Amino acid sequence: MPTEFEKKVYSICKRVPKGKVTTYKAIAKKLKCKGYQAVGNALNKNRDKKVPCHRVVKSSGEVGGFARGTKKKIEMLKKEGVGIKDGEVLKKYLI
Repeated sequence: MPTEFEKKVYSICKRVPKGKVTTYKAIAKKLKCKGYQAVGNALNKNRDKKVPCHRVVKSSGEVGGFARGTKKKIEMLKKEGVGIKDGEVLKKYLI
């Protein structure tokens, strides 16, 4: 059962459209906190396939971790049309 914080993180993540990404930091800011790592931990615990956790990356543009592996995350993002070069998402895909 997700915590209230996790539910809020998932709700924001669900609004990231296909072909775009956001950052852990941006989600934390929307929640009015600085818990970037807490956002990552919440997304790592998610088991709801309707929450597109793969669309959340590091502020630096690095793809970052993923429960199913970074390689799978990159594959999923590319399939959605997100441009990635040298392990970083191109800035034009960031919302």
